[in-house]
Amino acid sequence: MTKRSKPLALSFVALILIGANAMAIEEPQFEILASTDDYEVRRYDSYIVAETDVEGTYKNAGNKAFRILAGYIFGDNRASEKMAMTAPVESRPADESIKMKMTAPVASSPSEDEAGSYTYSFVMEKKYSLETLPVPNDPRVRIRVIPERTVAVHRYSGSWSESNYAKHERLLLDALADDGISARSAPVSARYNAPFTPWFMRRNEVMVEIEGDSQLASGK
Repeated sequence: MTKRSKPLALSFVALILIGANAMAIEEPQFEILASTDDYEVRRYDSYIVAETDVEGTYKNAGNKAFRILAGYIFGDNRASEKMAMTAPVESRPADESIKMKMTAPVASSPSEDEAGSYTYSFVMEKKYSLETLPVPNDPRVRIRVIPERTVAVHRYSGSWSESNYAKHERLLLDALADDGISARSAPVSARYNAPFTPWFMRRNEVMVEIEGDSQLASGK
């Protein structure tokens, strides 16, 4: 190995370790109920999130939300308590009117430069309850319980661009429609890695709450 190639190789190994470490943090607990080539059906236990609504483009809304939510977990709360990062970071359009019916065609996705409203959520550590979580100082942060639910999840890697997400969202929705499974909510984007994780090592997911276990009777 040449002197030039050695630092490059070490840098690559470091990136792999960074990506692996980002995957090792706490996640909500779930049970896998079924799986297909296109998605996995999971039953999630309830968990708590800190969330905020932001205005902006698809490109910059995440940065705005991250500053607000990271401020809360890193000590901007009444107890000045620092909390650990967890995964995933969830996001969805804040306008509930965008909910899709599984049998309806999906309109073109908005441009990444088009402004809109988005809700971003940080999952709280499971050691906390509503009673023990620090109270946010920032009124833009709200605490909410996500109840136990059954979710169809499509996993993919790659960039966090709107076009990449839209492609995989469409794949999940089409697969569920083909299997006759109805959605109960709009799709949610879930990101599990830090921004500096190489794009090809990122774990991204599209999540859709579905009607329930009865639709799995066919073995899907």
